[in-house]
This record gives sequence, structure tokens and C-alpha cells, in this order.
Amino acid sequence: MRVLLLTQVLPYPPDSGPKVKTYYVLKYLVQQHQVTLVSFVRDSDKPEHIHHLESLCEQVITVPITRSPVRDLRFLGQSLLTGQPWMMLRDERPEMRAVLQELAAARHFDVVHADQLNMGQYALPFTTSRKVLDLHNALWVLYKRLAETLEPTKPMKYILTRDWRLLKQYEGRLCQTFDAVTAVSQEDKAALIEAGARDDIAVIPIAIDTDEQAFIPRQPKGPHIVHIGTMYWPPNIQGITWFLDEIYPRIQQQVPEVRCTLIGARPPASIVERGQADPSLTVTGYVDDPLPYLRDSSMMVVPLLAGGGMRVKILNAMSQGIPMVSTTVGCEGIAVTHEDDILIADEPQTFADACIRLLTDAALNDKVTQNGRRTAEEQYDYRQACRPLDKIYAPKGEG
Repeated sequence: MRVLLLTQVLPYPPDSGPKVKTYYVLKYLVQQHQVTLVSFVRDSDKPEHIHHLESLCEQVITVPITRSPVRDLRFLGQSLLTGQPWMMLRDERPEMRAVLQELAAARHFDVVHADQLNMGQYALPFTTSRKVLDLHNALWVLYKRLAETLEPTKPMKYILTRDWRLLKQYEGRLCQTFDAVTAVSQEDKAALIEAGARDDIAVIPIAIDTDEQAFIPRQPKGPHIVHIGTMYWPPNIQGITWFLDEIYPRIQQQVPEVRCTLIGARPPASIVERGQADPSLTVTGYVDDPLPYLRDSSMMVVPLLAGGGMRVKILNAMSQGIPMVSTTVGCEGIAVTHEDDILIADEPQTFADACIRLLTDAALNDKVTQNGRRTAEEQYDYRQACRPLDKIYAPKGEG
């Protein structure tokens, strides 16, 4: 089949959750189909990244996109005037419309696969193609949860509260216009149905390559906690701030020699300053290769208080043999079991206690490590997890 894949971020290198999700879907699709990739790109996307994708795809077309506070304010004003979700207006670009109009006139695609809610609007004009909407999360739930964590006096609380309600209506309506919709978890499927989406949503978890995310033999030089995640994403900033304020001091009291490393692009000044003030805390910013830090790690933390979808960092860590402590929200949608392949805690003291156990109990650390690797291999390798796409892509009456 000829497949048109529309992506909001360039899906290579797979160094963040959305990129990982999309890259392994693409890697699965190109084994059976001729794929044309059309993607937004940013200044950080490099020619070699595009060249790699060109080696997999029949064609790769890129459209530059920039965001800025001024643009965001303009789109917010447009949202207030039109009642359309601000999050969707931010990614409305006439340049993308023009590229796709030209492409539609030049060739027919059997399937148009819109990756993430933001790209759904661009698939609608392909009226003769089978259209698939691939949702990384129920976006309205993510922003609802984030809004609920903000103080009533914060202007962003009003913006997010308004937008999640608009997004809920938008997601439900958009799902009804596609031939097939996928979600990454049963929780997201239920949230989308609540929003008015079709009820035959297929659940396909985020997948990884367990060969590429190989088991890491760790040899930490003392107790060492790591966290990996884009540090400009509001839920990550919120979660790490909670961890540093409420949890890490409790761990330090019981394990004085503990170290903590925060890995992720564009950390805010508030986090960077914490690292400058505490010798045990390292804030790296973006790193090309986190493996040296992971080899020196005892465990990972995922202290998310808001979010949706699935956390790729958890799948990667399990595959690499990094045991972890997560909140319930952090590991939502992943088939893990407390005290087996992960430790789960939602209160500062219980979260700290769980970290202390992994740092000091070698037998528990090893058990969680081995069981996590097994879960990743059996349930989340892309060669297994993406198979439902075969049926979704089949013309009506087949599959």
C-alpha cells in the first residue's frame, strides 16, 4: 500500500516520547508499505536526521514550524474569538496545507495516517483514502490534569481549563471523522469515548525495539538516582520540582551519600539553580548519549503528577534494566505491577521510602531489574505491539 504519514515532530532521532512512539510505528510500516512522510521540522532537526528517514521512506517532505510567545498570544486571541482549541490553532500552518494539497493532486494514497491530534486536521481533505488517527494520549485529560495542579490565581490555570474543555469536544468530533482511531492505553480509550469518540478505538501501546534498547550492565559508584525527560514540558517541571522539594531531602536523610542526575533538554532556571546549590544534584540539559549516566545509575524516578498516554522513558528503562519508582500517573497505561517490575508511590514519604529500598536492597533492585526487562520484551517490542495495524490498514471487509 501507499501510506502517507503526517507527523507533528520529525520522528528521528528517537530521543523523546513522541519521537519514539512514531519512529517505531514508521519502522514497522516500512517493512510492508511504501511510506511518504510529511513532517513539521524545527531548528534542532538536522540534515542527517532527515537523511536517515529518507533511507526508510519512499519520500520525506518537511515543513518548518516555529513557535514563540508572541505567536502563542496571537493564537490565544484567535481561540477566544472563534472558540477553537488554542492547542490546535498553534499548529495550523498554511505552508503544510499547501504541501499536502500539491501532494494530493500528484498521487493517491491508500492510507493517510495522522500521528497525534494536531495532525488530524491535515488528513481530512484526503477523501478517497482510508484515514487513521493515531493518538499518543487523550489530550484533553492531560491538560485537565495539568490545570488542576495550578493555583487558582495563575492565568495559565484559566487558559488550560478553558482549553481542555474545548479539546474534549474537538477530540470527540475529530475521532468520528476517521475510518479508524488508535489509542495507547485502555485509560485513554475510555477518556476518548467519554469525549464522544467512536467506541471501536484500537489500543496499540507505544512500542520500542528491545534489541536497540539493550540491557545495560550497571556499576554505579555509590547510590545514584537518574531522571530522564524533556525539561521544558510543564508536567516534567512540575514533577521534578515536587521530587526535589518533598522527596529528595527525605532520601538524603537516610542515604547521605546519594547523588541525583536530571537529564533532559532546556531545564528551566529554577531547576538549574537547584543543581548549582546542591553538590549532590547534577542538571545536564540535553545529552546526545545518556548511557554513561545509566551505567552509573542505581535507579530511575518518574515523579509525574499530571500527564496522559504512556511514558516511553519507562519502557526504555525496563528494556535497559533500570529499576524505577513511579507515581500512578507516571506509569499509567503500562502493564506493570507494584513490587514486581516497578515500585509505585504517590505520596512524598512512600515515594522516598521506595527509592531508599531500591538504593539499599540489592536483591529487590535485581528482581525489579530482571522482571522489567521481561515485561518490555514480551509486551512492548514493536515487532509484536504494532501488529494490530495490519488489520486497521486492511480495506473494509478484509483483515
